[in-house]
Order: sequence, then structure tokens, then C-alpha cells
Amino acid sequence: MPIRTLLIANRGEIAVRIGRAARELGIRTVQAHSEADADSLAVQLADEAVEIGPAPASKSYLNVEAIVAAAKRTGADAVHPGYGFLAENPAFAQAVEDAGLTFVGPSARTIGLMGDKVAARTAAAEAGVPTVPGSEGRLESPEAARAVLAETGFPVLIKAAAGGGGRGIRIAHDEHEFDRLVHQAATEAQAAFGDGGLYVEKAIQHARHVEVQILGDGENVIHCFERECSLQRRRQKVWEEAPAVELRPEVRGQLCEAAVRLARAVHYKGAGTLEFLYDEAAEAFYFIEMNTRIQVEHPVTECVTGVDLIAEMLQIAGGAPLTHRQEDIPLEGHAIEVRINAEDPAKNFMPFPGVVQDLRVPGGPGVRFDTLLYNGYAIPPFYDSLLGKLIVWAEDRPKALARLKRALAELRVEGVKTTAPLHLALADDPQVQAAKFHTRWLEGWLEDNAHRLAETPGPAAQD
Repeated sequence: MPIRTLLIANRGEIAVRIGRAARELGIRTVQAHSEADADSLAVQLADEAVEIGPAPASKSYLNVEAIVAAAKRTGADAVHPGYGFLAENPAFAQAVEDAGLTFVGPSARTIGLMGDKVAARTAAAEAGVPTVPGSEGRLESPEAARAVLAETGFPVLIKAAAGGGGRGIRIAHDEHEFDRLVHQAATEAQAAFGDGGLYVEKAIQHARHVEVQILGDGENVIHCFERECSLQRRRQKVWEEAPAVELRPEVRGQLCEAAVRLARAVHYKGAGTLEFLYDEAAEAFYFIEMNTRIQVEHPVTECVTGVDLIAEMLQIAGGAPLTHRQEDIPLEGHAIEVRINAEDPAKNFMPFPGVVQDLRVPGGPGVRFDTLLYNGYAIPPFYDSLLGKLIVWAEDRPKALARLKRALAELRVEGVKTTAPLHLALADDPQVQAAKFHTRWLEGWLEDNAHRLAETPGPAAQD
């Protein structure tokens, strides 16, 4: 049954984005918010707003009971979780369903299956999708983890089975380091996720991070091609592109087909992303995990395909079948997204909340800025530092880079330090322009270019 009233159980730019898509579909929106977000842009744009708790996320955006109660109290018939917070929490999805509401995303069972990295690897192997050599199942002890080394060799990654967002990962280069780190990883995993289970996999040196966007309605699955997400700091993405660079059409076809095969095997419903490591030298790709939600970087896919991924999620959740056939999905031009965070890149990315004294949003052909900002907005210090995403599209990558530099030069966020100077410097870097980077490249670049960031004032004066 089509969604009539949607509760948005998130905040920031993704809440604004979801609200806009919903209203274009004629869906009434209710914005859930903490006390700290009462004056947020998402609240101002919604048809109705409902407070779900105090500023700490644990008492608001992570409070399952409060969110479900708010949805029922406001007459919502569906809940969209956005990304982060409870978006990949199977207990939350189940609680929404148990309340007689529609969860905009896959089933609780699918979230649980693909959220467990070991179970996801097993599902991938059963679907014939290549995985990184490593443990075949969950490892409950350091001794069991050590037994995998004969197959993988060094270096290896030690990962928390229930981890995510780059957390709970260690890299060991020899046996002595492995013995020390495996105990450390198990302890951290237990503390962070309430689950000390591990798995071990071979570390692919100088790998690229490539992910495939899929859409499914529970029966049929299509892909919307892939994204390049190799520019990362501390395993967190800072810059994304679509399509992936340095990927031959034949490999692209194999990669996307593998993603569809796995999503179909788990009867996926909604929007999801399958992440792969790509060994450029061997032209080999390996499945690493699936994100059972919308991604921060989804706009670059929308730019090159013309598919509104949030609208698709809402329509699928409302019972509609896929509105696109695979042969109808185009791949046109090149898109780049950079994350504009309230951080000072010249001071080791120190968080920099403050009041936006003067905001100038870039525009013109092929420019999009998804943001939570407005003039006079006081950025709360309680949440993620993401302020917005600057997305550009052009006919090819060199033109997209030129458009990105132009748009960054137009951007003004006075009163707050942002990561815009980092992106300007990267756009000018010869290796970035030549697309010669990998998942560890940016960290080395930051060490070598710290002086450049300290000397760069940014695209506009920032107090």
C-alpha cells in the first residue's frame, strides 16, 4: 500500500534529502528530532515535527521506543531510517514492523544477515561472488584466528564480525604483531559492539574501494552501476566518484552482475550497496560487505543514471515493483562528490562547530549541494561533523574536476572551518587528476601536504 505519512528517523542533510523526495511523491512528512535539532532545516521543511528526546543520540536518534511511539502518535504509516544511527539495526526494523508500520528498507532478517560480515561472506560465496581469502566463518578465539594464516599469509586484516564504518579493524604484518593485535581487536569488538567475534582476511595492498548500487523489490534486482570510493582517511570516505575510474567495461559488467547476483540471492528489498576491493593490477575484485541502507554518496549515482534512489526506496516500501528495467539505466558522464565537514584540516581535522554567519551555496550547470545549513544556523556539537555534500556532474572526468574547483571556489561558510580547502588541494593534485590512488593513498598524502593545508585559506574567508 503506498505510503501516506512518513516519519524521518534521522537528521542533517539526509533528513532534508528524504523529505524532499517524499514531498515530490505526495507523501506527508514528519521529522523526528532531538532537543538540539529543534531549529534544524529538516524540521523547518517538514509538514510536522516531533521531539524524540534530549541532545545525546543515545536518548533520541538511537531510542527505538521513542521513535516508534512518535511514528504512531503522529499517524505515520512508514519510517525511513536514513543512514547511520539505527539504519542497519535489525531490532529497530523489527520493532517498526511489529508496530504495524512500514520500514523503508530491507527486512530485519536481511539486515541481520548482511550486517554480520561473516554471514555476508558466506552468502557471497554461496552466490558465486568472489571474497577476499580468509576465514570461512566466525572466529570465536585468537587461536582460531591464528589458524587462518596459512592460507592468507601476511599482511592480514583482523576485523570485528559485527563492526562497521571502519571500526574494529587491525592490520598485522607479522606473527608477533598478529598475536598482539588479535587480542586487542577482540577486546575492542566486545566493548564497541557487544560481540567479540572476529574474522581474518588477506590485506590487498594498494586496493581500490569500488561499490555497486543496487535496487530490489524482493523479487527482482537491478544495479545502478558503481562508485569509486578510494579516497579515504582513517577508513572513512571523503571523496567519491561515479563511475569508478580505471575500470574496463568488461570488468564493470562482471562486478555489477556479481552484485546483482548476491542481492537477488538474499531477496533484497530497497536500496543497498555492495562494497568490493578491486586489485587493479590483477583486475580482480573481492566482496567485503553490504550496506543495507542508502549511502552518503548516493548522489553521484543519481547524477550519472538519472535515478532518484530515495524515491525508489519509498515506492518499493509502499509495495510498488521496480520502476526501471536494467536496460533502461543509462551511464552518462562523470560525477564527483566531496564531503564538506565542520573540521579544520590544518589542525588534524579538529571538529569545528559554530554559527554559520554567511552562507553562499555554489550553483550553475551540473552543481548540487545537499546540506543542512542556512544563515544563522548554530551547528550542534553532538553529532557527526558532516555539513553537506558538494556534487558536480560533467560530460567527462576532467570537466567534472574543473567544475568541482569552480564550485568549491564559490562555496562560502563563514564562521565555521570546513574541509573545503582539502578538496581544493586534492583537485589540484596531479595524482588525483590522473586517478592514481588507492585506499591508503590519502593518508600518505596528508602527511606529505600538511603544510599546504595550513597555508591554504580556503575557497572563501572562514572566521
